[in-house]
Amino acid sequence: MATVIRPATKADLARLDAALRALSADLGDRHRATAADLRAAGFGPLPAFRAMLALDGDATLGAAVFSPLYSTTRGCPGAYVSDLWVAAAARGTGLGARLLAAVRDEAQALWGAGFLRLAVYADNPRAVTFYERLGFAPRSGETSMILEGAAFDRIGDMA
Repeated sequence: MATVIRPATKADLARLDAALRALSADLGDRHRATAADLRAAGFGPLPAFRAMLALDGDATLGAAVFSPLYSTTRGCPGAYVSDLWVAAAARGTGLGARLLAAVRDEAQALWGAGFLRLAVYADNPRAVTFYERLGFAPRSGETSMILEGAAFDRIGDMA
């Protein structure tokens, strides 16, 4: 069978959950999202993310999760790719690039996206090389930051 890349639906929840768990395992990350979390965030009335799946028959070969964002400096919407996973057996086949192209196409159709943004672990040189080969470039002078937990809860109290 040929690999098909298509948007994930609520019926694909188990496939998407398994792919994202495999990504976390591959990276050595703690995986906190449950299937119920994914259902609520991705398939509710106001989805916080979209996902693409790469399928070959019953096998899930890859997945990408992305969300809209807007850049005033670029003057257009874009998509933030938070997760990209390709099964070990499919790595080196171009599937990762095809998944990112599918994200681009879907984000263009949904939001008029004109760019993709992502973060990559600096200690993952294979991933850095992969993204650079596709044309992604690091942003100099920029530091990625996150606000979560107790600091997230009390930010209004800090004013």
